[in-house]
Amino acid sequence: MKILVTGGAGFIGSNLVKALLDRDDIHLVRVLDNFATGHLSNIEEFLDNPRFELVEGDIRNIDDCMKACNGIDAVSHQAALGSVPRSIADPINSHNVNVNGFLNMLEAVRAKGIKRFVYASSSSVYGDLNESPKVETRVGKVLSPYAATKMTNELYAEAYSKNYNLTIAGFRYFNVFGPKQDPNGPYAAVIPLFMKAAKTNVPPTINGDGSITRDFTPVVNVVNMNILGLTGNLEGSKHYVFNVACGATTDLLSIWNMIKEITGSTVDPIFGAVRNGDILFSLADVTHAKEVLGYEPNGDLRKALKFLAEYR
Repeated sequence: MKILVTGGAGFIGSNLVKALLDRDDIHLVRVLDNFATGHLSNIEEFLDNPRFELVEGDIRNIDDCMKACNGIDAVSHQAALGSVPRSIADPINSHNVNVNGFLNMLEAVRAKGIKRFVYASSSSVYGDLNESPKVETRVGKVLSPYAATKMTNELYAEAYSKNYNLTIAGFRYFNVFGPKQDPNGPYAAVIPLFMKAAKTNVPPTINGDGSITRDFTPVVNVVNMNILGLTGNLEGSKHYVFNVACGATTDLLSIWNMIKEITGSTVDPIFGAVRNGDILFSLADVTHAKEVLGYEPNGDLRKALKFLAEYR
């Protein structure tokens, strides 16, 4: 297979690229990235690999998408502007990348005759739904522009699968963490921020009183699910949606205490206000992914956090 990974220089994308290149049945891994949020350093180790190609381009440009899809068998679409706060501060840019860019990729896939397309959705589509755990068949009203963009992705994916005979799988990621996740900038995720704070012995800020929960998910689960979606036995002309998580929930204060213990940090957190658009409690039901694709989550958070703390 020849695989295109959009956003392949980003956190999740670069971890996926490494796993794909480690497989003997993947003959080419091509990355499309504009380095807006990804980093060349994330993929430098692959540049000399004869089975790796880099296309510098922007998913908002349909010609870049068409070029990147030439000769490709399947696409893993990870390119996006993440972060709920970012989308609230700049909804237009989030829409242009996450919706217009997504539609450009779907159109390029259709035009080039590619029949398998998997993409990053988000647990944010569950919005104000109070039911727990979250099951794919029920969502609430979205709480942020970012969530709206991901819900729109799912609607377009459904339409394209039915009208153009495409096999499409969307992955609702639940708070992914792991190596190569950027701790810098105003929109960094909570675990890399906690890890940076612990290593520099600077008190982290916890939004709320520490009781907000998340189904924290080591990136290996997301990588494995993408590979299952790219290579697994899925029906044609169908759009699948899967939760990608551990099926367990942990509060923010417990995560900080684990990181504090692992790193030997001696500081205590500062508690701040809950952010606009934040979901307060998050837990996934991963039964659907297990039944359809044989997904087996790795839920050992302490081990994953220890690995992250030691990663260079």
